[in-house]
Order: sequence, then C-alpha cells, then structure tokens
Amino acid sequence: MEDNNLRVDFHVHSYVSDGTVSPREVVKLAADAGLVAMALTDHDTVDGVEEALKAGEEYGIKVIPGIELSADYKGSDLHILGLNVDYVNEGFCEKVAVCRDSRHNRNLKMIEKLNECGINITWDIMLERFGSKSITRAHFAKYMIDEGYVADKDEAFNKYLNPGCPCYVSRVKISPFEAIDIIKAAGGHPVLAHPLLYKMPYDRLESVIVMLQNHGLEGIEGRYALNKVEDDNFLDKIAKRHNLKMTGGSDFHGAIKPDIFVGVGKGNLKVYENMCSWIYE
Repeated sequence: MEDNNLRVDFHVHSYVSDGTVSPREVVKLAADAGLVAMALTDHDTVDGVEEALKAGEEYGIKVIPGIELSADYKGSDLHILGLNVDYVNEGFCEKVAVCRDSRHNRNLKMIEKLNECGINITWDIMLERFGSKSITRAHFAKYMIDEGYVADKDEAFNKYLNPGCPCYVSRVKISPFEAIDIIKAAGGHPVLAHPLLYKMPYDRLESVIVMLQNHGLEGIEGRYALNKVEDDNFLDKIAKRHNLKMTGGSDFHGAIKPDIFVGVGKGNLKVYENMCSWIYE
C-alpha cells in the first residue's frame, strides 16, 4: 500500500536553467511540501547540483543529482532525464558542455533576429537580467514581457519564438541514443520525460519508447503534472507491457509555470517513493 507520507518529485528546475528560483530555494520548497526526496533536473546543465545537495543536508531531504537533456528524433523533440548521475564525471561534464554551447550559439542567433524585429536586446542585457545561467526561450519571453514588447508568454512564443516564427532558431541537438549513452556513462538512470507532451499517436509513442529501451532507456515518467487519470493508466500499461520502470515529477519552473508547484504539480500530482526508489541504486 502506498504511503502518502513518502512522496518525491524527480523533475524540478531552478534558475540555473529556465526556472526562476535558486537550487537552494527549490530544495526548501520540496522540504516544505513534505517530500522525502527530489531531483534537480535543469536543462543541459548540472551547475546547480552542488548547491542543491548542500541545501538537502540543511533541510533534511534527499537530493538526487539530475539533468534533462534535449534530443531530436526524426524532427521530434524528446527530453531524456538523467537521474542520479555522477555530476562531476569528467567525460559527462565535457559532453554536457557541448550541449550547453549549442544552446548558447542558438541564443546569439535569436538575439540577431529579435533585433531585426525591432526588439532592443543584447547578450549582455540577458546576462545582466538573468545571470550566467542556461538562457532559454522562456527567458527571452520574460524579457519581452517585462519590456512591454508582448502582453504574455503565449504572445511571445506564438509571435516570435515558436518554430516557424521570425525569431525562432533551431539548434543542433544530440539524438536520444546519445543522450542515453551520456547518462549511462555517468552511472545515471535514463528516463523519458513527459511522454505524452510529444503529441505522438499512442502506437508510435509506444514504438519509440521500445526502441529507446532497446538502446538502454530504463524508465518513463509515468506521473506528470499535466497527466489525467487516463494518461496515468495508459503509461502504466506501457510500463507493465515492456517491463519498464517508472518515475514522476512536477516539471516545476517557478514563475515561468506559475500554476505548477513542487511535489503536487497542479494539485493532483502524487509521486510515491516506492515507485521511484530504483533511482537510488
């Protein structure tokens, strides 16, 4: 029987990538929510892990070193979570740096395009405003909102930042197979993040999951802030059918996603430690 007192959140972001709170603050939020463990999974970086681990000791909560790697499969964006990685492994850090550099080069090109559209923005402005973190499209959207160029995040993305819009720039991404290899080489557990966000037909999604499993994928994020009951049931069936392990997480970002909270998502997320304890191994 599941113990409601032993809850976890294995998908959380800080301002080291595209969240809005510090790694320490994220850990405090997790502890305040009554969680026994959380994973910091910033995009393409582990720069916040050390601070989160220290905060975990301070607040009495287990912190799992993690990362979320962006990958591309036949034009589809796939995100692979790496949980319990050796975040100081030299080879791992070198490969993650390549992913981060790809994001940086994309950002410089986006700044050029934004300037061409009449938006006054420079890389120095972004660094001053958001710090030396992994700048994402969410940061550009926030800047445009703050400066009055757009009314909200939806307008920023739909008018400027989404694929097909004038300021969108794609970036060189690794394949999901490479992402799995990078994570496993650092002793981590590769998990497919938020499977239903990719909007694939169910049969195609299942075939992609099986293909990734054959390459070393160990689990899927079966509990997620945006899931409905039927979504959970569908993912349960896939996991059981293919002997896949499960994790769950809120995908907390702070003010970037103001209706999603650590540990509870939109209020109905419950991820229990006994489902995810294999991550500790």
